[in-house]
Amino acid sequence: MEANLRHVTFTFLDNSTMKLAWPKQGSKDPQVFAAQLKKGLEADRFIAEVEGQLMVIPMRNVKHVVVSPAPKALPQGIIRKARIVT
Repeated sequence: MEANLRHVTFTFLDNSTMKLAWPKQGSKDPQVFAAQLKKGLEADRFIAEVEGQLMVIPMRNVKHVVVSPAPKALPQGIIRKARIVT
């Protein structure tokens, strides 16, 4: 994974997935970035320009989202350093 890219995987309600990658963007100020991230997490849709097209993904159709690497600045209340156990 390239250090300057952010990756996201959407898993939809039908268990299909879609992966996107883009260059890291946003404020370098951790507090501003955390506020922007919180706003994005609370949104009812994900919107991105993808290969010259505007893509709108209604979050009501999404089971879960994985963002990698995790942003260094996260809103208050997010658990850090968790791991999946089976």
